[in-house]
Amino acid sequence: MTHILILYSSLGAGHNSAAKALNQAFSHFTDVTVTVEDALDYASSIYRNTVTSIYKQLSEKAPQIYRAYYEGTDLEDLERSLELNIVTAKLERVFFRKLRHFIEKVNPDAIVCVQQIPSRLLQLLEEEERISKPHYVVITDVIAHSSWINKEVDGYYLPNDLTADFMIKRGVDPEILHVTGIPIKLEILEPKSQVEMRERHDLPTNKPVVTIFGGGLHYKRVRLMVSQLMDNLKTGTLIVAAGRNEQLLDSLAELDSTPDIELRKLGLIDYVDDLAVASDLVITKAGGLIVSEVLARGTPMIIVDPFPGQEEWNADLIVAAGAGVQLRLPEMVAPCVKFLLNHSERLSQMQTAALELGEPRAALNIAEHILSQTKH
Repeated sequence: MTHILILYSSLGAGHNSAAKALNQAFSHFTDVTVTVEDALDYASSIYRNTVTSIYKQLSEKAPQIYRAYYEGTDLEDLERSLELNIVTAKLERVFFRKLRHFIEKVNPDAIVCVQQIPSRLLQLLEEEERISKPHYVVITDVIAHSSWINKEVDGYYLPNDLTADFMIKRGVDPEILHVTGIPIKLEILEPKSQVEMRERHDLPTNKPVVTIFGGGLHYKRVRLMVSQLMDNLKTGTLIVAAGRNEQLLDSLAELDSTPDIELRKLGLIDYVDDLAVASDLVITKAGGLIVSEVLARGTPMIIVDPFPGQEEWNADLIVAAGAGVQLRLPEMVAPCVKFLLNHSERLSQMQTAALELGEPRAALNIAEHILSQTKH
């Protein structure tokens, strides 16, 4: 029996989603058990509360400060970046004593990290010979920040060739780089047609459907987009999936369907993939997981308000590949949607580009490779 430990940190929903996808993938194989844990659950409350609060405040209220920090700590020199990560891990270690004890108790055959914090702590424990287990890192950003790069890593699993080239230029051994795509839920391997998904969710089969995944967007900007889309579109259904963003749903309370445009306002749902398949267009931020899921379904995207740093790079990749467009002004969303819906050939080109970029089998590819390595 092979025991895989997957560690992530709950800073943003994407790392959690990637860990869940890998759990699904590993669980597909016989004689494999999987444990998935949030490393922050094993941190002191002081560290956990401070880090999550800072991340939340910067992401919601001061993204430009986050950008300055993110870019300022992204070091090109490999030795300098490794040294910084070791120093950071030594400072963090005092807050993560429970994590070391947990790993020793679980005694896995391999450890897979889906975020930087557990990976750099693990390298420190391995360097000091406190824990010696195969250590793999799954990178969920198109351009890997230097904080992803650590010593004692047996393999990196990367979104695409661009990420690999970037890592090689930074001095990482090409032999441990594996281009697999970002791990996404296995549901996306199931064939689904647009007509079937529209019928399943009582959506029109002969009119446009546009979905806004707005959980991570500012409610005022989404409300402006929705209002202008309702005014500009001739017919169809506009879906706003707000997730846990209750403030967004409240801001839409006064907006309602018209005789020509149906407006659906959804909270937390478990059929995001169905909506991606059912939609002609998806409007979203550029989180690594959500864009990977939409790309794998071949649905064109309009990217708005990417978070400074990694999400901007994700957006650049999508635009460069021709799978979507990126807009800075929310006022431009309605004209862009109108244009694309009126130019089916352009939408078709974007669909083809999205499918070429998507990697629906990424989680299984990663699991297969890691299991093949642990059996050597």
